[in-house]
Amino acid sequence: MHMADALITPIVGGAMWATSTGVASYSVKKVQQDLDEKKIPLMGIMGAFVFAAQMINFTIPGTGSSGHIGGGILLAILLGPHAGFITMASILAIQALFFADGGLLALGANIFNLGFYTCYLAYPLIYKNIVKKEMTKTRIFVGSFLSAIIGLQFGAFSVVLETLFSGKTELPFNIFVLMMQPIHLAIGIVEGLLTAAVVTFVWNARPEILQSSSVKISNGVSYKKVMVILLCATVFIGGILSWYASSNPDGLEWSIENVMGTPELETSGGIYDTLSNLQEKTAFLPDYSFKIDSEAKIESNSPINGGTSLSGIVGILLTLAFATSIGLISYRY
Repeated sequence: MHMADALITPIVGGAMWATSTGVASYSVKKVQQDLDEKKIPLMGIMGAFVFAAQMINFTIPGTGSSGHIGGGILLAILLGPHAGFITMASILAIQALFFADGGLLALGANIFNLGFYTCYLAYPLIYKNIVKKEMTKTRIFVGSFLSAIIGLQFGAFSVVLETLFSGKTELPFNIFVLMMQPIHLAIGIVEGLLTAAVVTFVWNARPEILQSSSVKISNGVSYKKVMVILLCATVFIGGILSWYASSNPDGLEWSIENVMGTPELETSGGIYDTLSNLQEKTAFLPDYSFKIDSEAKIESNSPINGGTSLSGIVGILLTLAFATSIGLISYRY
């Protein structure tokens, strides 16, 4: 659900940049007050995990579409909403700058759509309400599942509103929303199950991580074992499992194609060209592959793809370093 620049106007894009910057500033301030210092490395590892997981598009049966997890609710549950939002912003910035996944003008909108609704609406209103009386495995599973679905529904509807406010008449509101919400409901169900599985694993292995997701603790609890397991899973997902990602259009592209007959809008001139040229220079592994002309690509039935593996490993390292650094700077300064 990474929006391209062509889906929004500079005014809407600028407004969403300002909004997300404001939310990020608030999150940094809250992290300085609330975050357990031992969770800073976990910010990096969970950021890398979500980066790798977002490379895995799964097929939505019977639709010709695919989807990947957003990961915002997973970050909020394990890190707390403020650190979760900062980590999501770090992931999306790296994806846009170095992998051309999502536009630079649309980056503020993408951070808001994937980070705000999950961390600041679905997490406190759905997940926390379900587990606040008693934190049990069943409540954690149900809370994770439902909050992931609802968070993604908010995000999908936000995309529709942003195109509406941008005056994109090629995507009429009534038709576009009827495409976006059902397909992201299907994607959300899969994300909900995956999120619930990961959160349940962490609960079984180190329940203190969930109990202390937004408060400081000083009980000497070590997260090392959980972090090592998550890091190994991250490398496997990004380096190998990513070969088997579905090539079907994702839920947003699928919805646009069903409305317009083509999966992408084309817009050029002014700031669109400037940002496109900038992204072309910074994205050294565009679309998670080697930067080669499409005509030079070799057709192969083998799923093994060196460009995808390299993209996964590089993205994991960049996200790990960036999210950890942001967490450390936010916490100390």
